[in-house]
Order: sequence, then structure tokens, then C-alpha cells
Amino acid sequence: MKVRPRIPVLVLASLALLPVARAADGQLTLPDFKELEGKASESVNITLDSSLIALATRFLDAGKPNDAAVRQAIGGVRGIYVRNFTFDTNFAYPKEEVDQVRKQLSLPDWQPLVHVHSQKDHNDVDIYVCIEQGKASGLAIIASEPRQFTIVNIVGSIDLQKLHALEGSFGIPKVSLEDKK
Repeated sequence: MKVRPRIPVLVLASLALLPVARAADGQLTLPDFKELEGKASESVNITLDSSLIALATRFLDAGKPNDAAVRQAIGGVRGIYVRNFTFDTNFAYPKEEVDQVRKQLSLPDWQPLVHVHSQKDHNDVDIYVCIEQGKASGLAIIASEPRQFTIVNIVGSIDLQKLHALEGSFGIPKVSLEDKK
């Protein structure tokens, strides 16, 4: 009997575990979404690693209260990743890719903070925090509606009480959980 190498099986098994290992530090594996840039009427793709965040904080004025609050809120942040696409027609984006990101949030380290679902308007907002050793190490916001979706992933030590200071900065949208009247 000939023994077949099991390396391909081990490689595939290792690759399957990559999103799990990566998510444990609060970072999600985001799809490329390159094909959507041409279809979208507007798109935002922000990828800030720790070196770019350090560079960006140099432009914040410590004398301004809002800038000081942002600087304090991102003190332990190692990455900010934002993907936002707006379309002229309903459901022009592959919902499966957004759902693949949502599935990563079912891992044991991710804890749900907010779920908002509107069957009538086809809107969903999910906010999760990644907890490691009793501390927040990541935050994920996934908001989808018929003509737009947004994914925000903040990686690193996060003070949830100061997190609201980041809304409107570094491409992070302001999230309103109240119904628009």
C-alpha cells in the first residue's frame, strides 16, 4: 500500500483556520470588493494599519477638544478598516460577501452589542466587540440597506466609553440607531 502525502489536506485545513486565528485579535478578513467599485455610485475603502494611524494622529491638534478625544480613543488601536459602497439600484451588491463577514462574528471571542433589523426597510445593523482576556480588542460594525452597505473593523485595545469620539473621524461613519422621521 502506497502512503499518499497529506500535505495538501494539512495546507487546506490550515487555511481554513486562518480567519479564526486572525479574528482572535479583533481583525476580520474582509473581501476584496474590487468588482463593486465600478458598479457603485460611491465607494470608500480605508485601510489604516498602526503606522498610518500614528502618522494620522500627528495631524490632530491636542488643543482642540474633539481632536484630543479622538487621540485618546485611538491610543491602543492597531488598525481601522472601512468599506462603504453606495449604489443607484437596490441590492446591487453581493449580499453573500457581506454575510461572510457577519459569519466571522459568530466566533467565540465576538460578543454582540447591537442588532437592529428592519424587515420593512430591509436594513440591518450589527455591532460586535471582540473580547480577549476581559478587554475589548476589536470592534465590528456591519450596516446594510438596499442601496448601501458599510463594514467598519477597528482592531486593538478599545475603550468603549470613548469610542463615540471616533464617529466621523478616520472614515468611520456616524451610526444613528434611531429611526429617521
